[in-house]
Amino acid sequence: MFLSAALTDYLDGQIARRRKQVTRLGQLLDPIADKLLISAALISLVENQLAPAWAVVIIIGREFAVTGLRSIAAVEGLVISASRMGKFKMLAQVITITLLIGSSVAGKPPVANFGKPFPAIEFWSVPELRTAWSHLIGEGPTTGNDWQVLIYTAGRAMLWLVVISACVSMYGYFSSFYRAVVVDRAARQKTKSAGVAVPTESGPC
Repeated sequence: MFLSAALTDYLDGQIARRRKQVTRLGQLLDPIADKLLISAALISLVENQLAPAWAVVIIIGREFAVTGLRSIAAVEGLVISASRMGKFKMLAQVITITLLIGSSVAGKPPVANFGKPFPAIEFWSVPELRTAWSHLIGEGPTTGNDWQVLIYTAGRAMLWLVVISACVSMYGYFSSFYRAVVVDRAARQKTKSAGVAVPTESGPC
């Protein structure tokens, strides 16, 4: 279901660009639809303990910040379209969420890790992952549960990529806005000031 929603969102943009039916309203609403789709999926992952809350807070917080920036830009008469890094982040998010959902067992993580949370970095410390990896490289048959553990680990690793790309793309959006609005406004103000003639007093002849 999640993949179907993501695919239709992608095809909608492709068809609009191919038919040259891109509008300002579409440019404004398309990123909002992306954010609703991703935010709902990420929150459900936290609810089912498939993703850490700290990562989801960073990603969704970034979405709120960029949405607020787009609102300010709209007041200035500008439309901030999705950047390449923003599109890469969206693709990484779809892959990450798909991996995490697909690897779940009855909606829960496929690892127990002695009752501890799945580590943010030291993936190799999880006993289920060590067992699955040893089976994968030939030390015994690779079971379905092993594949679920490996896919889940790949999803958690991809989550780091999503967090980093979210921060980088947010910086890019704010930098573009600063250049397009603040610098141009200052330049216009300077030009306007230079164009005003300064009156001079004429003395007696």
